[in-house]
Amino acid sequence: MSEEFVPYNHPVKFDNDQALINASRSLNKTIQGRRSVREFSDNPIPPEVIDNLVRIAASAPSGAHKQPWTFVVVSSETYKAKIREAAEKEEYLNYNGRMSDDWLNDLRKFGTNWEKEFITTAPYIIIVFKKSYDIESNGDKAKNYYVNESVGIACGFLLSAIHQLGLVSLTHTPSPMNFLAELLERPTNEKAFLLMPVGYAADSAVVPSIDRKPLSEVLLNY
Repeated sequence: MSEEFVPYNHPVKFDNDQALINASRSLNKTIQGRRSVREFSDNPIPPEVIDNLVRIAASAPSGAHKQPWTFVVVSSETYKAKIREAAEKEEYLNYNGRMSDDWLNDLRKFGTNWEKEFITTAPYIIIVFKKSYDIESNGDKAKNYYVNESVGIACGFLLSAIHQLGLVSLTHTPSPMNFLAELLERPTNEKAFLLMPVGYAADSAVVPSIDRKPLSEVLLNY
């Protein structure tokens, strides 16, 4: 075997088909409970939990294993307040002229508006940045591949892990998001991809009553 490869070790957990089916049903039930939550508790979370969540997200596959992402974790009340102020400024403009009537109508059932209290209430926010290219030590640019796809998969890993720990999150994209790179002093090769508050749901939290498309609408078998 080439020295560039190592044996793959992933033990089989279930010794029969029915056990595997049952486990898949259980996992599906768990994941189906994930919802986007906008009402957070300010109860603290151990920093190691956030570190491990980022480790999980950063284990995602990426084009040519370039890992074109940076996860910026913000717990500072000062920075959260600055980010909320800037995000709400953009969102106010979105809700009052930038968004089309169709878009606003589609959002109405979620009860959202330009105010983003969760940014300052949640104990942590994670801003995911995509790296369009890397910068070598000598200043040269190094190309990254399938950047949006890679970072999107990493965010999916992160959302799933947050939910399975009993925590909640929300995918927020206060467009345009250039202010995040400016506030957090990120280099020019990094662009904000997603803002995600992380914490416990508030005791009074509610979510919209919505249905997901049935399997018959999203699955094709050949």
